Amino acid sequence: MTTSVALYKQDGSQNGTVDLNADVFGIEPNEHAMFDAILRQRASLRQGTHAVKNRSAVRGGGKKPWRQKGTGRARQGSIRSPQWRGGGIVFGPTPRSYNFSLPRKVRQLAIKSALSQKVADDKFVVVDALSFETPKTKEFSAVLNSLNVAEKTLLVLDKENENAALSARNLANVTVTDAQNVNILDVVNNDKLVITQSALSQVEEVLA
Repeated sequence: MTTSVALYKQDGSQNGTVDLNADVFGIEPNEHAMFDAILRQRASLRQGTHAVKNRSAVRGGGKKPWRQKGTGRARQGSIRSPQWRGGGIVFGPTPRSYNFSLPRKVRQLAIKSALSQKVADDKFVVVDALSFETPKTKEFSAVLNSLNVAEKTLLVLDKENENAALSARNLANVTVTDAQNVNILDVVNNDKLVITQSALSQVEEVLA
């Protein structure tokens, strides 16, 4: 089963249509799977290096501040106990990993859902090829103008297209990735998705 979208040249003119695999780009988006996958990816980006000092890590406090009985005051064992000013912190954050796992099928369903939503919203642009003799940001900006793309854009290329990647990466509204590393966070964070025909074939091969 397939669905078709327009195929464009680098100069913005249409070059026929291209068939998309409906199992990847034409499914009913599963919002719950997308939510879980985005949460997982955002959690994996957290450094988790937060830390506080508990009473054993705070400097000082080795001596009992006063004798146990006879002073009329509450018994104390250390001036670094949590109830003291400058004392240790109770139940504070410690270094940890926020990573959690999702089944592979759920992750695949999520990225398929995000891609299908882009196609359904007419935010999916397929270019037959992007060719640059040398990396030129100005030239790539002109290509986006020709394609009528002004929003935040995710550019998906094959790994061999280094000049196009170098030409696009300095543009503030463009995120560049290759077909093997397309992820749901990049897809949903950008308004439009521009992909070359060769990269499209690689994405379908991975997800179909």
